[in-house]
Amino acid sequence: MRTTALARIAVGVMVERRRARSAWADFLWRPVSVFTGSPSAAPWTPLGMEAETTLFYAGEAAIELHRTETSSYRDNLASGAPALWIVLRPTASEPPYELVAVTADPSEGEGFTDAGNNLVEQVPIPPDIAEMIGQFVAQHHIDRPFVKRQRDGQKRLDRKERTRSD
Repeated sequence: MRTTALARIAVGVMVERRRARSAWADFLWRPVSVFTGSPSAAPWTPLGMEAETTLFYAGEAAIELHRTETSSYRDNLASGAPALWIVLRPTASEPPYELVAVTADPSEGEGFTDAGNNLVEQVPIPPDIAEMIGQFVAQHHIDRPFVKRQRDGQKRLDRKERTRSD
């Protein structure tokens, strides 16, 4: 069970649209970066064009930080290539995608791939966001030792004997 977020980091999301070299799709879309804050631009505002590529500001999202997920955040930051997961869901009209979430939790990011239509991409964590997440982990992480449960073999044997005699 997930607790209420203790912290939120407002981020803007940049998405790239590239002309497809396919008979089945005109364009390929992929999230390419995030930045802190929220610009005055409206969601899905084109920001620049280059040959067959257009960069869009897709909108604002909030990275929610939960005390129960600090181990995941810590492992992500220590991975050598810390990432954020950006989740877009296709729409039936314009704009072509809805910004669903941005997360620093690798498990949550992977979980969003289960809904077959979602477009889920990893992007590098900007240093300022990595610092904020690191501060959250330092403040809220509690090491919990792993305790292996011991099975009670005698109880299992007793249960088996009772079911045999019934």
